[in-house]
Amino acid sequence: MFLLINDIVCVIISVYASYFIRREFMPKPYEKDSVVLSYFKKKKVMVIDQLAELLDCSIPTVRRRLKKWRTYTSYNYNGRYYTLSDIPQFDEYGLWGCRGILFSKYGNLRHAVIHLIQHSPGGLTARETEEIMQVSLSSFMPCFRNIADLRREKIAGRFVYFSSNEVIFNKQKQKRNEDEAQTRQRNLPTDAEVVVILVERINHPEWSVEQLCVRLNKKGHRIKSEIIQNLFERHGLLKKTADTL
Repeated sequence: MFLLINDIVCVIISVYASYFIRREFMPKPYEKDSVVLSYFKKKKVMVIDQLAELLDCSIPTVRRRLKKWRTYTSYNYNGRYYTLSDIPQFDEYGLWGCRGILFSKYGNLRHAVIHLIQHSPGGLTARETEEIMQVSLSSFMPCFRNIADLRREKIAGRFVYFSSNEVIFNKQKQKRNEDEAQTRQRNLPTDAEVVVILVERINHPEWSVEQLCVRLNKKGHRIKSEIIQNLFERHGLLKKTADTL
C-alpha cells in the first residue's frame, strides 16, 4: 500500500516538474513571434503555410498575425505571398518586386491598377499598364470599364482608361491628345496604326512601302507612305536593296 502511494506521488511530482520545465524553457508566444519576424525579414517574402509552420499555429491565427504586422500581399501569384511593411522600397508608381513576386503599396491588383490610372498624366492603355506593372492584364482590363472610379474611351483606335473624376479626366484626356498629336508630328504611326501596318507587312512581306500604303488606304487607314517608311527605318524592317546595302 505504501509503495502504491509512493508511486502515485512520484508520478504527480514528475508531471508537475515537466509542466514547470516546459513553462520555463519553452519560448513564450512573443519570443516566438520575434524569432519568426527576424526570419521573415531575412527571407523578405513568405507564404502563409511557411509562417503557420514556424509559428506552430493555425492559418486563421497566422492571418491575425499578418494583420497585426501590417503586411503587404503580392498582386501576382494570386496574392499568395506576403512581405513586412518595412521591407519594400517602392518605386515612383508605388510598386516593388522581389524574385519576381510583385507588391503595391496601394493593395491588391485591382486597387493598384485603379491608383495607377487615376494618377497617370494622360490615362493608360492596357498595354501601358502591363508594362508598368509587369503582369499580363489582357483578360483583366475590360472589367474596369464598369468600375465607377474609372472611365474608358477609344482614342486613335485604342481603349484608354482615365480617372472618372471630371477635372482629372479632362486634364488626362488633354495630355493624351497632345501626346497623340506629337506622335503624328514626328511622322511616326500611333500604336494602333503600327498594328495594322505590321499585320499587312506580315501578310505581304514582298510588298514595297508604297504598295502597303495603297492597301491600307483602301481599307480606310489614312497613313502616309513616309510614316510607314519612318517606322520601318526606326525598327530595321526595310527590305535591303542595292540602295540600302
